[in-house]
Parts: sequence; structure tokens; C-alpha cells
Amino acid sequence: MNTQTGAVERDVGTDGNGNDEELSKLVEMGQLVMAAQDALADPIVSRLAGTLNEGMALVDRITRNKALMGLLQELERPESQALLKGLSAALRETGRALSASEKAKGGLGALVRVAREPGAEEGLRILALVGEHLSANVRGDRRQGK
Repeated sequence: MNTQTGAVERDVGTDGNGNDEELSKLVEMGQLVMAAQDALADPIVSRLAGTLNEGMALVDRITRNKALMGLLQELERPESQALLKGLSAALRETGRALSASEKAKGGLGALVRVAREPGAEEGLRILALVGEHLSANVRGDRRQGK
């Protein structure tokens, strides 16, 4: 018996077919498994079990939420993925631009200057379209009792 791992060792004889190497590897694998079992102390197992339990609860909550599942299905469409990629890039660039610019001073003149910048009209149009469709869908859902 090996005193370090508590594993039982035995001599592996050769049978002329090369099985001694396979048996030796099998014994090493068993010793590895026993060492891993020893390393997994009760607190680690408890934390792992708690994490798995919370993960399962989260998956259960997600799958029971029909609206969220509908959103996830919608996000699988190629046009939705393209929109998300564009939104992600826009958020990244917006963060860079905001951190590199001075704080807005405010006032009507500053608002007019911003309105003259390229992309301002397109940005307002996008926000207006999102607002229009969101309003129509929310009101339609309420009328249908959803």
C-alpha cells in the first residue's frame, strides 16, 4: 500500500502481449482519481453543489419566461444578429468618444451644434422607429391580454 495516497499497489507482470503498459496506465489513472477525490474537500464540494443548484434555478426561470424565450428566439435571426453587432460596435465607439470629449456645456446653441453633426438625424430616426414599434407592440400586447 502506498502511504502517500492510500492506494493499493501490486506488481504487474508481463504477459508478452504488451498489456503490462496498459495495466500500469490503468493503475496510474486509479491513483489520479483517488488523489482528486482526496483533494475535493467538503467546502469545495458544497460550493460546487451550490453553484450548480443556482445555475439550474436560473435556467429554470429563464425557460419559464415566455417573453424572454421569445426574445432569445428573435435574436437567432440573422437580421437581429446584424443589428446586435452594430449596436455593440456603436456602444464601444460611443464609450470611446465620450471619454475623449469634454463634458457637455448645455444650452440651446450646443444642442443646435449637436443637431448639425453627421449622424444626428439618423440617430434620432432610429430612436423614433424603436419608440414607435415598442409602443405599438406594448399597446397591442395589452389589448390582447398578454
